[in-house]
Formats: sequence, structure tokens, C-alpha cells
Amino acid sequence: MIRQFGPADILFIIEAVRWTLLLSVIAFVGGAIGGLVVALARSSDSIALRRISAVFIRVFQGTPLLMQLFLFYFGLAVLNLPINPLLAAAVALTFHASAYLGEIWRGSIQAVPTGQLEAATALSLSYRDRMQSVILPQAARIGVAPTVGFLVQLIKGTSLTSIIGFTELTRAGQIVNNATFDPFVVFGLVAVIYFLICWPLSLYARRLEARMRRAFTR
Repeated sequence: MIRQFGPADILFIIEAVRWTLLLSVIAFVGGAIGGLVVALARSSDSIALRRISAVFIRVFQGTPLLMQLFLFYFGLAVLNLPINPLLAAAVALTFHASAYLGEIWRGSIQAVPTGQLEAATALSLSYRDRMQSVILPQAARIGVAPTVGFLVQLIKGTSLTSIIGFTELTRAGQIVNNATFDPFVVFGLVAVIYFLICWPLSLYARRLEARMRRAFTR
């Protein structure tokens, strides 16, 4: 039976935001750790590490995120693990984020002028000291904007997890719409909430990039 869209529905959708944010934080933190490993492997002197990391990136960038969600979700059952939508979504998005952040940060590392690396090598710094004290701080400034830009895409990408039954913002909107049959109002509200989450991040990225630029030019 169709009912009117009301305050309880609005509250239900707003409460689902916490699951969108939780999943985004888990995926971004896990992806940041994995992405740093991938970026360092892609920039290392080891041919084997470069090839392995390149294959990892091609697999997860070359396949749809939706397919990755399906594979991890149903893969849990193959491994005799409980089918948990949150766990499957978190793992799939973490691998997805690792591939993209790894490539973003690899580009940022390689964008650092070669003279910086040559100077660090001339000072007989080890690989770890070169990366930690010279290359990575400068690469971080370069990679701020694309990293936050990807975070915005990751937050919006969590909407695909609704297909495996995870009740985040989009799934909550679908549930309410199925009961009220008022898609314009329901998904309009969902779109506004996504905008309110993502727009401040874009502003923050610009301010942080400007602040780091001033710090490095002093």
C-alpha cells in the first residue's frame, strides 16, 4: 500500500548517512594504506614489484566496481564465510581505492623534480630517508587535490553497494521510494545530501592545497 512521504521517511534517509560515511572512511583509510604500498612499489627499483603493482592496478581499474562488489560478496560464501554486506563492500571498495590512490600517488611521486632525488642521492641518503624526508612531503602537496577528488568519487561510489543489500544512503532512498512511490522527492533529497557531503570536501581540498603551497614556498 502506497503511503505519503513524511518526516519519518526523511529521518530514515538521514540516519542512513552514517553508514555511507562509515563505509567511505573504512574504504579510504584502507585504500590509503594499500595505495601507499602500491605507489611505492610502482616507484621502486625492483622490476618484480613494479610489474605486480601494475597488474593490480590494471585489474581493479579495468573492471567495473559493481562487478568487484559482486565477486567479493559472493566470494565470501565460497570461502564459507558469513555473507556480510558491510564486510564485502568494505573489502571491495578498499581494493578499488588502493588501485586508484596508488596510481594517483605514483604520479605525484614521479612529478617531483628529478633534481630533488639526485640531491638526496648525492647526500648518500638511503631509499627510506629519500622517500620519507625528501620525495613524499613534496609529492603530498601535488597529490592533495586529486586525492580529495577521488574521495568525493568514493563517497558517491558507495551508492553501488545498495545492489548487494547494504543499507546506505541510496538504498535507504530506494526503500522509502518503494513505500511512497515519490521518486522525485525521495531521490532529490538523496542527491541534496550527497551534495552537502561532497561539496565541502572540494572546498577543503582547495584550501589545503593553497596552504601547503605557501608552506613549501617559504
